[in-house]
Amino acid sequence: MRDEEKNRVSQPSKFKKFFRKRWVYPAVYLFSAAIILTAVLWFQGNSNDQANDKNNDQTVYDGSQDAVEVNSSVEEIAKPFANEDKMVVKTEFYDHSAKPEEQEEAIVFYNNQYHQNTGVDYAREDGKSFKVTAAASGTVTRAEKDPLLGYVVEVEHADGVVTHYQSLQDVKVEAGDTVKQGQALAKAGQSLFNKEAETHVHFEVRKDNNVVNPNEYFGKTVGSVKASEEAPVEEEQADDQKEDEKQENSSDEQDNQEESSSDQASAKLNA
Repeated sequence: MRDEEKNRVSQPSKFKKFFRKRWVYPAVYLFSAAIILTAVLWFQGNSNDQANDKNNDQTVYDGSQDAVEVNSSVEEIAKPFANEDKMVVKTEFYDHSAKPEEQEEAIVFYNNQYHQNTGVDYAREDGKSFKVTAAASGTVTRAEKDPLLGYVVEVEHADGVVTHYQSLQDVKVEAGDTVKQGQALAKAGQSLFNKEAETHVHFEVRKDNNVVNPNEYFGKTVGSVKASEEAPVEEEQADDQKEDEKQENSSDEQDNQEESSSDQASAKLNA
């Protein structure tokens, strides 16, 4: 019995002696603090990783679309060809605010009528064909042959801006294609509307379906193009085509009438 009592008394005394040492309590505190700090950091790290994953997903989805739109808006409009030193202007854009002599140089004579040029007609000095390139990046919305204008290509850009190319041949794009600035669209060709220009490209810049003076926006951003008060050019060209058809039909009717009258006259003579 006495031995057991001695053991009981000795065990608490050893335990107390251990905690009486100076380094015990600081060590316990540091160990506990390390565990708590590790748990806090681990929790915060997981939270930050989840937040970063969400932000990265949003950046990839939304940021890419914004970047494309912004880049399209700030891209500067270039002339639709390379080697500018070899090019000449055949017909200028008809500017209502220009001098009379400048306006005379911007007139196209077709079908015994004078028409205000709605773009700029470019050709090589030697008269040869050349590559027609995209003035700015965008999406091709039209690529087809027109009986009056030749092959026509239209490229849609940001902010309602469209570049229009006509009098083309060997078209290399089709509607729905995405093109970059400087990419070849076709080669310069000829058109019935402006025969005097021979092999050339007719280039237009349009804002909200109205033509603007291309010379005012070369080297400027697509987003800087402002709407013009000019009427849409498609209506004028459509009227020209309808008028041509009427004249052709009327001439055919006159030929038929002359043939029928001559037939009647010959029939009377034979009788």
